[in-house]
Amino acid sequence: MINRFEDMTVWQDSQTFAVDIYSAVKTFPLEERYGLIDQMRRASSSVSANIAEGFGRSSNKDKLHFYHIALGSLLETKNFVYLAGRLDYIDKKEVNKLVKNSESVESQIRAIMKYFKDHA
Repeated sequence: MINRFEDMTVWQDSQTFAVDIYSAVKTFPLEERYGLIDQMRRASSSVSANIAEGFGRSSNKDKLHFYHIALGSLLETKNFVYLAGRLDYIDKKEVNKLVKNSESVESQIRAIMKYFKDHA
């Protein structure tokens, strides 16, 4: 049994994903500082934050609410990764790596959501 959110693989992987996003945006043009850079940082860091918050909730309904938000933030970030690739801010190899990592986190979040829906 997992007693701390820090022990959740999905939380660990979402933290790693956010760190990778922060690294990727370091090379973006300065004019994106308050645009795409800020949006990608906020959305990616929101994933693990909402997983942690959901973990701390007592009812399955509350847990699901925060896991839904985490999923939404993850998909928002994934969208921005594709956009950054189309704008040539990050290369195709990096886009593919970030998309693959986001899909791994997504499948974990969806599995957790299914568990709580099935045990509601």
